[in-house]
Amino acid sequence: MSGAMEPVEQSTFTRRNPITGEVATTAPAQNAVEAAAACDRAQDAFNGWSQLGPNARRAALGNAATALEARGDTFVAAMMGEIGATEGWARFNVMLAAGMIREAAALTTQIAGEVIPSDKPGCIAMALREPAGVVLGIAPWNAPVILGVRALAVPLACGNTVVLKASEQCPRTHGLIVEAFAEALPEGVVQIVSNAPKDAGDVVGAMIDHPAVRRVNFTGSTHVGRIIARRCADHLKPVLLELGGKAPLLVLEDADLDEAVKAAAFGAFMNQGQICMSTERIIVVDAVADAFAERFAAKVATMAVGDPRVGTAPLGAVVDRNTVDGVTALIADALSHGATQLVGGAADGVLMPAHVVDHVTPEMRLFRDESFGPVVGIIRARNEAHAVALANDSDYGLSAAVFTRDTARGLRIARAIKSGICHINGPTVHDEAQMPFGGTKASGYGRFGGKAGIDAFTELRWITIATEPGHYPI
Repeated sequence: MSGAMEPVEQSTFTRRNPITGEVATTAPAQNAVEAAAACDRAQDAFNGWSQLGPNARRAALGNAATALEARGDTFVAAMMGEIGATEGWARFNVMLAAGMIREAAALTTQIAGEVIPSDKPGCIAMALREPAGVVLGIAPWNAPVILGVRALAVPLACGNTVVLKASEQCPRTHGLIVEAFAEALPEGVVQIVSNAPKDAGDVVGAMIDHPAVRRVNFTGSTHVGRIIARRCADHLKPVLLELGGKAPLLVLEDADLDEAVKAAAFGAFMNQGQICMSTERIIVVDAVADAFAERFAAKVATMAVGDPRVGTAPLGAVVDRNTVDGVTALIADALSHGATQLVGGAADGVLMPAHVVDHVTPEMRLFRDESFGPVVGIIRARNEAHAVALANDSDYGLSAAVFTRDTARGLRIARAIKSGICHINGPTVHDEAQMPFGGTKASGYGRFGGKAGIDAFTELRWITIATEPGHYPI
């Protein structure tokens, strides 16, 4: 009788192409025990990675960016197959993600402390930033390379090791990210966990509970974000949450309407409206509302939807039929309460045309509920003050925009809008690696990007050195 153990067969799950229904990916369906083991491996790699000098970490991250770019064609195929993305969206994901890694690499020498004046004679007081430990990053499917990399890059630059929880909807795409990092970084520094949808709660819970995990970041829905925040609170673990949005774009009477139309069309329908920053509410003052609506409807009517594998249309597929059903329900509710559809049409499977709905009011679900699909509502405002009040009449507060030719006016309104991000004379969809990215209210808390990311993924410690004999009262 042999003493050799029988190999354990790995459980798997499948992700199907949303357009064809064919199997796009077969991925490991890991359980809570396997997820905890990934955290153990990341902890084992922590000391070596965290003690590397900043330029060694910078060089490794630069190599990871190059390795990511080298997989560009493979990323395109994976994103098309798993989420129905267009080639343009996939290429943009890879380009921006590589830039994010290089920006993070540049931060390795910026993780600085300071010497703080002390009232104690002869005391040198320092504030130092140190790596926190293992970071758990939970990334979504909609901008999978950008958001998967965002969960990794700055934590790694700060000297942490990372476990990436891949989305069940794009496990191959997220796996490619980790392959690129594993090619460039020491063994164990980056781990990936993939799971069947039914096991998500157990798998994520086990990793949040793991004592080695010292920071958590999550990008996704507000509903799930609340669950993760509660679990982290039980362990007093800091969590960075980038959640849902209902971004308003304000068009004032002195706006350049042509520029506003271009920005609104891009912001509402890039990636079929499946972006956390997507323009979901266009708030236009009455004085120019008719003119804007006419021009905007004409622009959107030219934006065709088509099979992303053919690549001849600006809009591709939405991620699943549930998105089509959800968006259709929001439109039907608005129309039943008096709104008017300017542009739209029936979906062909997951190929859903762009929809523009005018005369949306706060009583309609389309005003309040995140659609995360190819629809935008036009809301008429009496004046500037009413437009700002409508913009703030939302549980969400991620991105916003305002169009006006008066820059000072635009800045004043931007300050009045309750959101983490606001753009004057630009679209609500705008991301750069070095910017402090995040929201307020139900859109979450904490900031990715630049020095804000350093703050999120390090421990700030106070250390003193006594250089003179001490004098104590007892």
